[in-house]
Amino acid sequence: MKPFLSLVIPARNEEENVLLLYNEIVEVTNKLKKTWELMFIDDGSTDNTFNILKKLHSKDSRVKVLRLRGWFGKAIALKAGFENATGEIIFTLDADLQDNPKEIPNFLKKFEEGYDLVIGWKKKRHDPADRVISSRLFNFAVSVMTQTKFHDINCGFKAYKRVVVENVEFGELFRFIPILAAKQNYKVAEIVVEHRPRKFGESKFGLERAVKGFLDLITIVFLTGYLRKPGQFFGMIGLVMGFGGVLIGAYITYLRITTGGIEYRYPLLFLGVLLMIVGVQFISTGLTSEMMISLSGREKSTKALISEKL
Repeated sequence: MKPFLSLVIPARNEEENVLLLYNEIVEVTNKLKKTWELMFIDDGSTDNTFNILKKLHSKDSRVKVLRLRGWFGKAIALKAGFENATGEIIFTLDADLQDNPKEIPNFLKKFEEGYDLVIGWKKKRHDPADRVISSRLFNFAVSVMTQTKFHDINCGFKAYKRVVVENVEFGELFRFIPILAAKQNYKVAEIVVEHRPRKFGESKFGLERAVKGFLDLITIVFLTGYLRKPGQFFGMIGLVMGFGGVLIGAYITYLRITTGGIEYRYPLLFLGVLLMIVGVQFISTGLTSEMMISLSGREKSTKALISEKL
């Protein structure tokens, strides 16, 4: 019999945390009176994490363990977990004990209101100040650029209906699944969750991850706003740059007519010409993209867009 709940937990070098997390999860889920499975994905751990997980599996058949061949990152670990999870509701949480499993019933209550995806909001965080500040700036940028109102898109504590996991393609953009789901008109909710200080192990957060996050944000803006209409994206940039070049050209022409000389304006002239050339290139890129989409029949099946069929 398939379980009702699947808990997908990526873990890398969390030997001091995974057993404690298992015990907390068992304490909470056993009270729910629902079938469940717990799936750990060992993402290339170099400590004793995998051996501990093997012992948990031998002790409790509800514990599943996937071991990746190396360190592939959280996106691949989550994808592996999603592909092997069998529950109707799929939870994700981090293995560092900062997410409190006691919040699981609160997620389930939110699903009873008709939501398809529920994300956690670490309103009060227990992280270093630089990480808190960078996270809040990032979340603010996400809200503005994607026109959504989520407070904590980075929170790893989320719960999904299976239909969302099966139909939302996220690739490396795992942190943006709520954005992608919302843009496909799935109902997404947010609840405040407890965030605990890290006691054991080391944080995987760093400058490289922050930079990748902002680059991914630019990608998600394009995917959610202009994937089917790239001509508008490139055309808008091209028109702005081209119009700027035309204005500069008009100004240089005016100076030439009225003063007869533009000796000190050559850099401005070159800038105007450059803007017009680049503007035309952007517009051409947009038109080419539109033609490629039209010729390749990029539009996917509409099956994922149908909510009911009578």
